[in-house]
Amino acid sequence: MKIFICWALLMGLIFFQGDVEVIKWAALEEYMDKKEDKIKVINFWATWCKPCMDELPYFEQIHEEYKDKNIEVLLVSLDQASMKDKVKASLKKNNVTAKAVLLDEVDFNKWINLVDTTWSGSIPATLIISKNNTSKTFYERQFTKQQLEELIHSLKP
Repeated sequence: MKIFICWALLMGLIFFQGDVEVIKWAALEEYMDKKEDKIKVINFWATWCKPCMDELPYFEQIHEEYKDKNIEVLLVSLDQASMKDKVKASLKKNNVTAKAVLLDEVDFNKWINLVDTTWSGSIPATLIISKNNTSKTFYERQFTKQQLEELIHSLKP
């Protein structure tokens, strides 16, 4: 039953756009670990984080420009689950169509090191997973669009 729930959450994560799905760590971890023929750009952000909001349009631009080129952007909100409506409103206000989820985990210490052992917990943070999970690169910083594109191009064969 647990596998079915994780699978259902994962499918919702992959195919459901226009809403913000509230998920648990297990679903995000499964998504991150799944080997697929695409680059995954996973951005950890929050509505209260100014640098996160400043770079949000760049992730949306990457999503729009590269979605047909096996590059997938996933925005993982670290706002509280009770702030789902605020997260949705923020994404709508910024015309974000990239997939977005709200991670409903109160104890960040339980999963932060599972994303990357060097992560202090500060945001914005971005994890880039190469095709078929051959490499993972973690960044605990704010990006410009040009910097994001350079990272993506460095991973493409």
